[in-house]
Amino acid sequence: MSLLGGIVVAWPLTIRAQPSDQMRRIGVLQILADDDPEMVARHAAFEQALDTLGWSVGRNVRIDYRPAGGDANRVRKYAAELVALGPDVILTSGSLSVAPVLQVTRTIPIVFVQVTDPVGGGLVESLARPGGNATGFTNFEYSLSAKWLELLKEIAPNVTRVAVIRDPTRGPGIGQFAVIQSVGPSLGVELCPINALNRVEIESAIEAFARSSNGGLIVTSGGTGQNRDLIVPAAARHRLPAVYPFKYYVTDGGLISYGPNTIDLYRRAAAYIDRILKGEKPADMPVQAPTKYELIINLKTAKALGLTVPPPLLVRADAVIE
Repeated sequence: MSLLGGIVVAWPLTIRAQPSDQMRRIGVLQILADDDPEMVARHAAFEQALDTLGWSVGRNVRIDYRPAGGDANRVRKYAAELVALGPDVILTSGSLSVAPVLQVTRTIPIVFVQVTDPVGGGLVESLARPGGNATGFTNFEYSLSAKWLELLKEIAPNVTRVAVIRDPTRGPGIGQFAVIQSVGPSLGVELCPINALNRVEIESAIEAFARSSNGGLIVTSGGTGQNRDLIVPAAARHRLPAVYPFKYYVTDGGLISYGPNTIDLYRRAAAYIDRILKGEKPADMPVQAPTKYELIINLKTAKALGLTVPPPLLVRADAVIE
């Protein structure tokens, strides 16, 4: 407020909401390795979105990245490290990384991406009003997992046995497998869970499963991304048609994926972080769902597997890799 010649003037609030040249700090706890192409693309999109909003790395914002590479011990270590740096906000990816940060701080704002069930996981009080110091973006509703099995039967109708790779210690792996299991009988499919606890277990389980005919593969979204360099080649080697949760599996040679655009989630996270840096509270910012799910098909992989992709499926695809 200012008094000019006896007239009270209220300056627009937007003036106080602009990014300043004061250096702010963002901590980023990531699950994938630093040199993973998907992680590089996420970082680029995130920083570009911040720049568009007025936050320029090196000028008025510093970003501290910590790559956990899917290791739970490193997640806990880096969660403590980032909190100790005293950032203005922390960005996390996946439920595996959010919970350890919340265990260390209940005051530093947290924005998460790619969390399947934040309410069930105790990360927020509700989607509409998170209530604590965390908010962000979900990636799947459990019910969507049935779509993976439907797509597998559509692209490979002879499949009667399906191995489902999941992490049995985490909510997403448990919930997604339960949904897939519930629709299996109606599609004439026998399901076999494969625990994604370590690389040796995954490889040996896929090899054992592939000894019988008419098999297919579904990879759930929880705790599998860091092992795609093992899973995708194994599916190809054993000639198993496979459905994946994200596009980057198909870019790496997987057959088909159905899931949210992971790069877009990082752009949207930048917008939430911008709002927090300007004074908003995570407690009042609703958790948001993906705006779109993408169907991606790799025709080269389909040809290698001897599959003909049905024309209706091709028409529905958001992207086709040839």
